[in-house]
Amino acid sequence: MLGKRFSRMAVGTVAGVMLMAAAACGGDTGGGTTASEAPAGEAEGTLKVGLAFDIGGRGDKSFNDAAYAGLEKAKTELGAEIKELSPASDGSNRGDLLRQLADAGYNPIIGVGFAYGEDIKKTAEEYPDIQFAVVDSASNAPNVTGLLFAEEQGSYLAGVAAATKAESGHVGFVGGVENDLIKKFQAGFEAGVKSVKSDAKIDVKYLTPDGDFSGFKAPDKGKVAAEKMFQDGADIVYHAAGDSGLGVFQAAAAAKKKAIGVDSDQRQTVKETDLQGVIMTSMLKRVDVGVFEFIKAFQGGAKGGTDITYDLKVDGVGLSTTGGEIDDIKDELDAAKKDIVEGKITVPSKP
Repeated sequence: MLGKRFSRMAVGTVAGVMLMAAAACGGDTGGGTTASEAPAGEAEGTLKVGLAFDIGGRGDKSFNDAAYAGLEKAKTELGAEIKELSPASDGSNRGDLLRQLADAGYNPIIGVGFAYGEDIKKTAEEYPDIQFAVVDSASNAPNVTGLLFAEEQGSYLAGVAAATKAESGHVGFVGGVENDLIKKFQAGFEAGVKSVKSDAKIDVKYLTPDGDFSGFKAPDKGKVAAEKMFQDGADIVYHAAGDSGLGVFQAAAAAKKKAIGVDSDQRQTVKETDLQGVIMTSMLKRVDVGVFEFIKAFQGGAKGGTDITYDLKVDGVGLSTTGGEIDDIKDELDAAKKDIVEGKITVPSKP
């Protein structure tokens, strides 16, 4: 069901079987897997988990905070000793953060965000006995696990919700950085909107070009972009812009319109009470689940060299229902989800 917690019972059961099977055959499952099929090996010693945030760090009420929730859960439920580090504003010291954690004896180590891809690869080669994971980037070394998400599928549902609720048939999308990852959000959203209203108007604005990650931490730019969309007639604006989404919410509040959050249930994570009510729903990207399940699998003996994908089939993406604003269109959303899971709808990952 949309907005419900990730189905850990089913995932955990299958993952446990996979771990035992892999252990019996030497711990190598090979190839890519779904979220419920983590590979296995052996892990020994005290569980010390290191995590390096993306730009914006802890407190962004979105992507980084979702990752931290998984880390904190590992501390509470698995007894892990945890360490978190945040990069410089330009992200130039990502590799240094990974090496700091490795030198301090943390294993496994998680890099939050696709921008860690190359740094993870280099660091993993330097520390072959340490297991790494990278969120939003594929595995690129034998000791690296890629934690991937079907953002386009969750965004499709966000598009269905937006188009169904927007009386004018006019909606908008604000992306933080114009790169392939954020374009997956745009592509899915547009497809979902068009599935409901083929003649809908969709405004699109990216805050910074590819390579300039400041777009994820620029609420002022997010506000300006959303203000223009609302002034032009948009009823609802969906953002995939990290901390910049706060500006989108501010613009929605001023215009007395609605917005759609991303990654976390932002109606719960945004502290400003005057902004919570403008968040109709959020596209949940269960980074918290991915981080926690990776740590749990490592503790059980998992090794890297594979990708784990969290999609609608395992509720790795979806929509939040806090506030009840999409309860009346649950049937439409459930039908769209069912068609995607069954393969009747193939959601594009490029606009």
